[in-house]
Amino acid sequence: MAGASVVCDECDGKRFLQSVLEYKLGGKDISEVLSMSANEVRDYFGSLQTKIPLAEQTVTRLIEVGLGYIRIGQPLTSLSGGERQRLKLATQMAEEGDIYILDEPTTGLHLADIEKLLHLLDRLVDGGKSVIVIEHHQAVMAHADWIIDLGPGAGHNGGEVVFNGPPSQLVEEKSTLTGKYLAKYLEKKRLSNFNDA
Repeated sequence: MAGASVVCDECDGKRFLQSVLEYKLGGKDISEVLSMSANEVRDYFGSLQTKIPLAEQTVTRLIEVGLGYIRIGQPLTSLSGGERQRLKLATQMAEEGDIYILDEPTTGLHLADIEKLLHLLDRLVDGGKSVIVIEHHQAVMAHADWIIDLGPGAGHNGGEVVFNGPPSQLVEEKSTLTGKYLAKYLEKKRLSNFNDA
């Protein structure tokens, strides 16, 4: 039965033998650490009592990709597609890759977390990496260095390159649906920023 789970009577759902849970670091056993959010774990491994720099660096990458809220021991099956992609990105950031390809990485993200993700992508680019993002979120499109717009429509009505260039040119020309909607988005954002000032 999909989505059903049964709590183990033996370990009370902690997934560890009692003999393992007797070991503690900074007053917490492994099951307690795994039930903490990435934000909490970074603070935990960053404290003087439990300082483990590699663990702190690893969990910091999760936070940088907007996953600070997930529990460290959370099953992968409970993550959305966008969350799994960002988890893969956090994992790959420790490697020596030169090209990152992301498909809809903003799915399910709050606007504040999208800003964090954009800053992270900027850092990758500034570090000499190539970042290719397939995305519909207008904040990401507006932030891009280069846009390749496929169309003219969706599905069977698309598949052709209808624009290739910087976002400013796409907005100026408004020759595609994406260009028209991106221009509206930027105008709305400009007015919002003006009203906030």
